[in-house]
Amino acid sequence: MTVITENVIPGNHGRIFTTNVNEDAQMEAIKSVVEKIDGVKDVVLINEVFPKEFIVHTVKLVNNDTIEKAVSSLGVKAIPKGIFPLFTL
Repeated sequence: MTVITENVIPGNHGRIFTTNVNEDAQMEAIKSVVEKIDGVKDVVLINEVFPKEFIVHTVKLVNNDTIEKAVSSLGVKAIPKGIFPLFTL
């Protein structure tokens, strides 16, 4: 594991998390909980895909486990997807 895979890196890329929720109200609850974490700038909900996803943008390093624990307090799961591509050829 590396700093990049274990954390949400500050900047415009953010980190995508998948979740096992079914309703938009549950997604809003996830957004509220995650936005309270120190260092989180914003949370973008992606309700159009299955499983539902959300993107977390930060202003400092935030550990993925911190986000997963905050979401699990609601009784649902959040799983980080792979890292963003650093460049394309």
